[in-house]
Amino acid sequence: MNHALQVAMTEAGETAESLAAQTGVDPKTAARWISPGRVPQPRRRAQVAALLGRDVGDLWPDVLKRREPPWLREWVDWERDAVSIRWFEHTWVPGLLQTEAYARATLRGEALTSAEIDELVASRLERQAILRRDRPPLVVAVIFEGVLHQSAYGDRELMREQLEHLLRCAALPGVQLHLVPRDIGMYPGLGGGFILAELPAGEHVAHVDSQASAQLLNEAAAIATLSRRWERIRGDSLSRTQSLDLIREAARAWT
Repeated sequence: MNHALQVAMTEAGETAESLAAQTGVDPKTAARWISPGRVPQPRRRAQVAALLGRDVGDLWPDVLKRREPPWLREWVDWERDAVSIRWFEHTWVPGLLQTEAYARATLRGEALTSAEIDELVASRLERQAILRRDRPPLVVAVIFEGVLHQSAYGDRELMREQLEHLLRCAALPGVQLHLVPRDIGMYPGLGGGFILAELPAGEHVAHVDSQASAQLLNEAAAIATLSRRWERIRGDSLSRTQSLDLIREAARAWT
């Protein structure tokens, strides 16, 4: 429990319901802020801290110790609060489903120090905790089948372990996994990977990858475009059973 926040609320005469009303969130969302590891979005943190007359660092000291890069923090906050996540990847295994070794391989060759890579990998692995919560979000991941056969710098053991990890993730109650078959030809996913998240109050937000900095979006028109694209990609994907069979087959091929 976030005792610092609870004490500050008591001293200020505020409740989860009153904070929700003043910050424009659902009361259940505000109530979750007291739980360990549940941190509001940046603008909400500032609002709550101002209402309680405290510094953000006093209420959420872990914010100052966060591992992910600053530009990604708002997305991580959204991801943590999401009730559902739709994730499409054409070239990688989705970050929430990566092993440590695979995560490190995705950063190989970047202009990063060993310490920076360690921090980025640790951040990515910490984010995966949402999959094993008592009430995890529904995560529907669609991956292009070619990703299963894409060598990680020739490390066959790494790929076998990654695909076996995918199968374990697919067995979690909140995870659904689908593959777009390799013989699909031209399809909407060629434009690149993206993620759509639904927040508790019904708001939808998105993370769109690129060769430069990723984009974080919450504009209605952009979300609608990505939602239509998701439906077309999902419609081209295989069933869960077919997908898991192909993953098992690919894992054996890397042995």
